Amino acid sequence: MRNAGTAASAAQDAAHIGRIGLGPVRWHHILLTLWTACWFFVASRHGGVSWHYLKTGEELLFGQIGGGGLALYANHPDLQIGPVSFLVAGLFSPFPPGVGEKLAEAAMSGLGLWMLVLIGRAAADHYLGTGTNHKRLQQRVLIAGAAFIPMWVEVSVRFAHLDDVMALFFTTLAVRALVRGQATMTGVFLALACDSKPWAVAFLPLLLALPKNARLRSALWTVGLVAVAWLPFYLGNMHTLAAAHFTIPNQPASSLRWFGANDPVTPWWDRPAQMALGLGLGALAVRRGRWTAVVLLAADARIVLDPSVYTYYNASVLLGTLIWDAIGQRRLVPWVSWIALISLYGSVLIVPSDSTRGLIRLAFAVGSAAYVLFWPMRGPRNRRGARVREATVPQQRGPVDDPLYANPAG
Repeated sequence: MRNAGTAASAAQDAAHIGRIGLGPVRWHHILLTLWTACWFFVASRHGGVSWHYLKTGEELLFGQIGGGGLALYANHPDLQIGPVSFLVAGLFSPFPPGVGEKLAEAAMSGLGLWMLVLIGRAAADHYLGTGTNHKRLQQRVLIAGAAFIPMWVEVSVRFAHLDDVMALFFTTLAVRALVRGQATMTGVFLALACDSKPWAVAFLPLLLALPKNARLRSALWTVGLVAVAWLPFYLGNMHTLAAAHFTIPNQPASSLRWFGANDPVTPWWDRPAQMALGLGLGALAVRRGRWTAVVLLAADARIVLDPSVYTYYNASVLLGTLIWDAIGQRRLVPWVSWIALISLYGSVLIVPSDSTRGLIRLAFAVGSAAYVLFWPMRGPRNRRGARVREATVPQQRGPVDDPLYANPAG
């Protein structure tokens, strides 16, 4: 009883670390909000570059313009956007176009802040019972979040890619559910990510991090919800299959050039290789007890094999480094996030050579993948000093199961 009381007291103290007064808001939340606002106002002056794709797709989906409905993807293979993203875009339709776009950009920026809170809480849950210093954990989220925000504003405001935003947001919710042992919700959120943007399929190895007796149930939810979203389009118009072969220009700064792929458009083998690499690396990470690297590895596979080099792609990388730095390792300074920001975004600003930028992307992807997969890592200890096994996450926990159940890093 004494140990339980001490643990409960420690949890209560930890839950108040960093709070402003008696409210749930913490100082690092305020600092990250101000940082986001600064980047938002900088990017919003020239924002919304791709918002018209979302609006066009939404109008096609709901039949407001011809050639849409279930034939949407067959007639417009360039719209490589999931139906869930078009549904969310419809929430901003009642507003005048300019107002709706700005509201969407503001909402997407807010989702980025919410994701930082979710990752902080997931980290706190992950380290329950290990004697983690929660003030250091909050500092880690703050420093990694400061690197994440510029790239998040790039995807959410400058390019207004709602599909990428929703895919990454649902993936974050899946990570939070995974840490809490909520197998069904993990599958549901991963399905919604795939239904928002097809490349989110590469995040599915997260399902392997669930306990064995929960994986099948979670996978069935994922497959079922993906089928509900996509099958109507394939059954409604068989030409939808052709959308999977849509090609884009192979840009000079693409890392593909370093593999000898100098074709002016996407090589035929590129998309399957990209997906297989992401899934394979993610499965290997889980097998090695490093499921927190799955999102980063999938993002690495995307940027190293994608023919395009748009800066908003880097948001998925920074989410991956954020998860790794906050949950996957215990150093105070989340240097992987800052290396990613400097390498992938800084090189765009200061390196004039397309070929060199492609080499930098390749070097980061290979280097970060090798690091998270093979670098010796010190696992967390429980309160008795034993190492905690991290290959899979535990079943649902709560106050009855663990007296330290709290969200001190939220």
